[in-house]
Amino acid sequence: MTEIATPSTPPPPHEPAPIPTVDEALQRLTMPLQEAMMTQRAIRRVRPDPVDDEIILTCIELAQHAPTGNNGQQWEFIVVKDPVAKEKLARRYRQAWNLYSRFALRHLVRSDDATRRTIKAVQWQVDHFAEIPVLVVACLRLGVREGRLTGVRMPHPAESGYWGSIYPSVQNLLLAARAMGLGASLTTMPLWNLTSVRRTLELPVNVTPLCIVPLGWPRGRYGPTARRPVGEVTHLDGYGGRVWLGRLEEESPNDNP
Repeated sequence: MTEIATPSTPPPPHEPAPIPTVDEALQRLTMPLQEAMMTQRAIRRVRPDPVDDEIILTCIELAQHAPTGNNGQQWEFIVVKDPVAKEKLARRYRQAWNLYSRFALRHLVRSDDATRRTIKAVQWQVDHFAEIPVLVVACLRLGVREGRLTGVRMPHPAESGYWGSIYPSVQNLLLAARAMGLGASLTTMPLWNLTSVRRTLELPVNVTPLCIVPLGWPRGRYGPTARRPVGEVTHLDGYGGRVWLGRLEEESPNDNP
């Protein structure tokens, strides 16, 4: 793997960066792709300050340039700013998180410093979800025009290809947010009650919400992320063939989420 490009700015202190102007944010889209990828992480703690519509629309426009199955382009993005709608989604988030934390966090999730920091950040987001300035709900349109019939079960490859089509666009959105210095993360928990979400967002039956990307100016800073060595997660010709294991031992992970 090539080494990460030298960051465009030196590592900043822990205090939040100043909120950029629209022009400053858009100019940051020239960030090298490798730098954006290797410093992207979930930013859950964000400030309540508004995010300009031009920045939001730029994120979504770049999201639209991702590929979709059969070039269907079935995306629909709901930008939620209304305090009442945000509070309804926040209520569902709290309900889902409370259920999850009672069981999974006690019995299934590993307990280490990095995980505890992540859980603390998620808890902050749960507690302040309605205060986040923008929630982008990524949806897919399902109907006869798209070659799909609502309520009809499709073979696994078709189901996987269809529902998976939203995530390349979401990753584009996350990378655009990262480049502009906008805090972003991905969550699905607020969508656990689909009927309630449809009612809140006035979604037709053929439009299905799949995830939410909260957007806001970070309370902290982006920085290098830690991941397992590539040789540890890559297998040749079948699971277990870790022929590249140990080749990148110098790339040891740290505790960044």
